[in-house]
Amino acid sequence: MSKKVSIVDIANTLNISKTTVSFILNGRAQEKRISEELVERVQKLVKEVGYKPNSLAKSLRTGKSNIIGLMVEDISNPFFASIARLIENRAYENGYRIIYCSTDNDTERTRELISMFRDRHVDGYIISPPEGIEEDVKELLGSGQPVVMFDRYLQDIDTDHVIVDNAFSMYNATQHLVQQGYRNIALITFSSAQSQMMDRVTGYKNALKDAKLKPLLKEIDFNRNEALITEPLMAFLKKNTGIDAILFGTDHIGTCGLKVIRQLGLKVPEDVAVVSFDDYDVFKLHSPPVSAIAQPIEALADHVISLMLKKLDANATPTTQKITLSTNLNIRESSLQHSKAVAE
Repeated sequence: MSKKVSIVDIANTLNISKTTVSFILNGRAQEKRISEELVERVQKLVKEVGYKPNSLAKSLRTGKSNIIGLMVEDISNPFFASIARLIENRAYENGYRIIYCSTDNDTERTRELISMFRDRHVDGYIISPPEGIEEDVKELLGSGQPVVMFDRYLQDIDTDHVIVDNAFSMYNATQHLVQQGYRNIALITFSSAQSQMMDRVTGYKNALKDAKLKPLLKEIDFNRNEALITEPLMAFLKKNTGIDAILFGTDHIGTCGLKVIRQLGLKVPEDVAVVSFDDYDVFKLHSPPVSAIAQPIEALADHVISLMLKKLDANATPTTQKITLSTNLNIRESSLQHSKAVAE
C-alpha cells in the first residue's frame, strides 16, 4: 500500500514551507502575496500525486467541518428518508454535507452516535430524539453546539424544534370517523413516552370524550421483528370483535395492521374502517385506498434546515424557535361509511 501524500511531502518536493502550501490550498495565496507561478506549481503537483486534505485536521484548524449530523429514528422509514433527502439537498446548496444515521429509538445507541459525531467535529446536530438523552443534549448546548430537533422534542430541553400539531391531527381524524357513524373506535399505536406519540393519544381521547364515546387504546412495544408487532395486534382484534374503526398511530404499525386485518378475513371499510398517521404510497395503492394524516414533509425539512443554517451563521442573532405545522387528513375509501346500519 502506497504512503498517503501529506502537505509536508508536497512542501519538501517543491522545497517550500508547509505553511505556504497550506495557504495555497486554503485559498489564501493572494492574501499572503504568494506568486501565481508558485500557486500553479503547487496545484499541479497536488493533482499529479492525488493529494486529498485531511478533513478532520482541517476542521481542527478552522473550527468548522461543514458537516451536519442528522439522527433519525429509522432512515429506511419513508417519512424520515424523505425529510433526510430534502435536508441534504438544502445543506449541499449552502456548502454543508450531511452524515445521517438511525437511532432505532435506542438511548444508548444514540449516546454513542452523538459521541461519534463529536469526534468528527460536526458543526451542528439535527435530531429526532429518543427518550433519555437529555443530559447528552444539554452537554452539546452547553458547549455551544447548535441543536435542532424535529418530529418530537424533549420536554426539559430549551432548543429549536419543528413538529406538527399531533394532538389536533389525531383529534380531527377521530372526529372524522365519529361523523361517519363509527362508534367503537380503537387506537393502535406503539407504546412510547415521546412527545409526538403522547400528543396523538391525547387527541384521540379528547375527540372520543367530546363525542361521549369510550376509548379503546392498544399500545404495542416497538420491535424490528414484525411478528412481535402483528401477534399482539391480532390477539387484540380477535378479543375485541366489536371494533368498527381503527386509527393507527404510525405508518409502520398501520401497514402491519392492514396485514392482520386481511389475515382475519375482515373487509375495509365494510367490517372495519381504517385511518393511519403518516401518508405514503402504500396507503394510496392499497385496495381500498387508506385514509391517512399527511405530514407536510417539504415544510418540515425546510424549517429544520433553515433553523440549523441560521444557527451556523456567525452573524445571525441567537434565537430559539419552536415551530408547529399543520397536517392534512387525506380522506379515502377506507374510512367512509359503506351502507352500514348505524345503531344510534
